[in-house]
Amino acid sequence: MDREAATSEERRPAAGSMLRLGRRGLLLGLAAAAAAVMAARLMGWWSPRAGLRLFIPEELARYRGGPGDPGLYLALLGRVYDVSSGRRHYEPGAHYSGFAGRDASRAFVTGDYSAAGLVDDVSDLSFSEMLTLQNWLSFYEKNYEFVGRVIGRFYGEDGLPTPELTRVEAMITKGLEARQEELKEKQKFPPCNAEWSSAKGSRLWCSPNSGGVSRDWIGVPRKLYRPGAKEPHCVRLTPLASPYQSIMPGPAQSGLGNP
Repeated sequence: MDREAATSEERRPAAGSMLRLGRRGLLLGLAAAAAAVMAARLMGWWSPRAGLRLFIPEELARYRGGPGDPGLYLALLGRVYDVSSGRRHYEPGAHYSGFAGRDASRAFVTGDYSAAGLVDDVSDLSFSEMLTLQNWLSFYEKNYEFVGRVIGRFYGEDGLPTPELTRVEAMITKGLEARQEELKEKQKFPPCNAEWSSAKGSRLWCSPNSGGVSRDWIGVPRKLYRPGAKEPHCVRLTPLASPYQSIMPGPAQSGLGNP
């Protein structure tokens, strides 16, 4: 083993410790978010309701909208909606017919409409993907009638949320918090305007409304470097900004440089 390899071996325990600490921090964050969600649940979508109808998966499978079927339902994160008013989208033979009569939460994010993809397992989805599910949930709450819950991954036989749903709720909460931080950063460091053409390549420039954020000055483009990001991105700063001004857009320090 050469010196470089030996050094790498020596560093492994420390790296492993940092990884464990990072995971521990994430778990603590999820636990805190889960506690907040539990406190708010009584006023939210997940709260128990008197006379709530509970479906077993085999019963829900009868609601595919075909001849003789009792209705046209689908489920998302264990919540069942009557989508009869959108029959042309979900009835047999329609583009989204695979969602009918089941909880296919995963496919709302992945777009995998195969038998393997039309499932309710969302355990490996990211924070941003969980927010996509939350957006779909908002859509169905607004446009279709909520009729009950599916006993299984997200709700127990008593109709109450399972630990898996609590975990999903916590991830959605953390994702919403991260989105708010991104919006704050966008207000502080508005993105540049950008365009690309085969003839001229890439062009970056600033304007008073770059990135959809209005300022009474045009500004200058600078590269924003974030820890852990593969590539920097262009942001607009005041014309008095230094070409190499150091900034802290978040918990960890980043740097700015010329595009």
